[in-house]
Amino acid sequence: MINHKGTQKIKTERLILRKFKITDAEFMFNNWASDPEVTKYLSWPSHKELSTTKKIINIYLEEYKSSEVYNWAIVPKKYGEVIGSITVVEMSNEKVQCEIGYCISKSYWNQGITTEALKAVISYLINEIGFKRVQAKHNSDNSASGKVMLKAGMEYEGRLRKYDKNNLGELVDCDIYSILKEDLGKN
Repeated sequence: MINHKGTQKIKTERLILRKFKITDAEFMFNNWASDPEVTKYLSWPSHKELSTTKKIINIYLEEYKSSEVYNWAIVPKKYGEVIGSITVVEMSNEKVQCEIGYCISKSYWNQGITTEALKAVISYLINEIGFKRVQAKHNSDNSASGKVMLKAGMEYEGRLRKYDKNNLGELVDCDIYSILKEDLGKN
C-alpha cells in the first residue's frame, strides 16, 4: 500500500535533498537550467531568461501542496546552493510504481553526486512511500545517465524505440532501467 508523504527532506553523506525555494531560482538558472549541454537530453529546452526559471519554481511551490508530489532540489552540504533536481515524473498508485528523472550541473558531473541522490530517493520511495517498482529512462545517446542508474542498483531492461521527445521535439530512443523492492540491498 502506498503511503504518500510528499517531498520530505532527505540527507545523505554529502547531500541535502529538499523542496525548492524561490531563492533557488538564480542558482537553478546558472547551474543547469540555462545550460544547453545539461538540457541536451532532457524533454525541455534550456531557459533563456531567469524569469522562466522563477515561473517553474513557482509551479513547484504550488505542486508541493499535494502529498503525491516528489520533487527535490539537490544541495551539496559543502556548498549550500542547489545544483540539480531529482523528481518523480510519473507514477501509478494502481501499479504501485513510479518513474524518476534527474539533472545536475555539469560542474558536478562524474563525482557520484547524482548516483548518491538517486539511491537515496529510490530508498525513500520504496521504504517510506511503498512503491514496489521504481524506474528511470534516458535518451539512448546519453550513456552517462545509464551508468548512474546502474550504479544506483537499477537493472537495464531494454530500449524503447522512438519513445520520447527530446527538447527539439524529435522522437528519440530511450533506455529503461528499474529496481524492485526485492532488489534493494542486493548491491
